[in-house]
Amino acid sequence: MTTMYDGFDIESFEAGKGLWHARIRRADLSPLAIDGVLFPAMEMGFAWPDAQAAIADAKHHIDRFRRRITSDE
Repeated sequence: MTTMYDGFDIESFEAGKGLWHARIRRADLSPLAIDGVLFPAMEMGFAWPDAQAAIADAKHHIDRFRRRITSDE
């Protein structure tokens, strides 16, 4: 399941029965720069009981770390 949010694609996936995670990447596929280090995507390390909870957590992280998830342009 993929959700668009504020210029990011959030992909939820099940990593074990009932253990939902989320992967964040830019919609334009440019890398994420976190403290100067480039990443193609960022995976959230929390296991949620369903896909919607994983997506909500990913949205929270996008909002919270907006300044740190910027490209080095």
